Amino acid sequence: MTFRMHIIRFSLQWLRRALAAGLGGFTFISSAQMPDQLDLRTALTYALDNNFAILQARERIREQEGLIVEVKGAVLPNVSLNGNYTKEDDGLTNDFNFDQNWQATLQVSQLVYSGGGVRAALDAQSSVREAALLELEAVINDQLLRVRTSFFNVLLAREQIQVQEQNIELLQEQLTTARNRLEAGTVSNFDVLRAEVELANAQPALIRARNDLRVSVDELRYAMGYDDATSSEVNKVPEILGSLDFEPVSYELISALESARTNRPELRQLDTLFKARESGLVIAKAGRLPTVSLNGGYALRRDFASNSFSDSLTGWTLGAVASWSIWDGAATQGRITQALSQREQARLALLDAELAVEVEVRRALADLDGATELTQAAVKVVDQAEESVRLADARYGAGTATQLDVLAAQVALTVARNNLVQANYSYNIAAANVRRAIGQSDVLIQR
Repeated sequence: MTFRMHIIRFSLQWLRRALAAGLGGFTFISSAQMPDQLDLRTALTYALDNNFAILQARERIREQEGLIVEVKGAVLPNVSLNGNYTKEDDGLTNDFNFDQNWQATLQVSQLVYSGGGVRAALDAQSSVREAALLELEAVINDQLLRVRTSFFNVLLAREQIQVQEQNIELLQEQLTTARNRLEAGTVSNFDVLRAEVELANAQPALIRARNDLRVSVDELRYAMGYDDATSSEVNKVPEILGSLDFEPVSYELISALESARTNRPELRQLDTLFKARESGLVIAKAGRLPTVSLNGGYALRRDFASNSFSDSLTGWTLGAVASWSIWDGAATQGRITQALSQREQARLALLDAELAVEVEVRRALADLDGATELTQAAVKVVDQAEESVRLADARYGAGTATQLDVLAAQVALTVARNNLVQANYSYNIAAANVRRAIGQSDVLIQR
């Protein structure tokens, strides 16, 4: 099953649940608690059911369903039951009339011809409904990308904590070495003091990294649509499963652009709205043509020769109603002009969006290429920095290097590790942006 068919099937199931719950409103938010462990796929699946932007897009589909039903009412038979009864004061009657009157009518009317306006209105509403489905697909793609980005932000913050903890571990080892050498009389107290200062200076970075993790988790909860603020859940931080791995992928520009033109729901939505504007032009032109309706029914009326209900007259009625506006002060021409302009605006909006998508794809591919190169370079730098620290420690232990050399090597290693984490993060974000830019649905949701 394609991702689009999955969206349509899921949305229709949601609509049926919503209608079953009543037209007064429907909220489909899971009451599931935040799990103790959270991986990316679970976060994405949870967001499909609970993200508020996705829920609003589904409501717009429901709104269009109601509009279609409303428009269909014009081409289906309309049945009405009317009745009235009056009784007058004796002062308003005389020997020639009666003090009460009544009538009841069951009438059926059917529109026969409307110049194609109703049919066009149905086509327009069907196109708008299709556009709403495509909007939902676009919203889902955007929100799942947002969840992915938020999830990667959490992983980034967690790995930055690990980098800072590794840095503090190295500095703690350096402080221990300096104290041991001080006791052995090979260094002065200055080396110990410098090591203590470097260790203290590393603490704020760790504190900031831990705070970034808390903020990132809250942003992820918001992106998922998780709003349980009970006392037992408000401070809960799940264990985040996953890592910022580097899995190289490549895209060819021509095929990427073709995929975007074919699969981007925003472009298909604008194309569908253009078709709706064409139907709107037909509706406007229908104002120049006549409308014809047939009606019939069954009536019960008072016999004016009798004041008794049992003497009422009953019988069938059948008729036709035709209307043709010969001159409406150019109002119809004004509506046609508006419809022509709206159709042209829709066409221009589609062309503008196509160009914007092309630029977006080119930028996303450029970002991916840049992130790939940065990640590959960062891996090599980390290996070199680790070897530099090892050599500096060995030389310091042999007395051929200064403490400053060791500390400089450790700082360089921390910077290299941070750069690698940032590069992996940027690469994963860039790859996700490319998939969205070319209209490729989230691979984890497809499985």
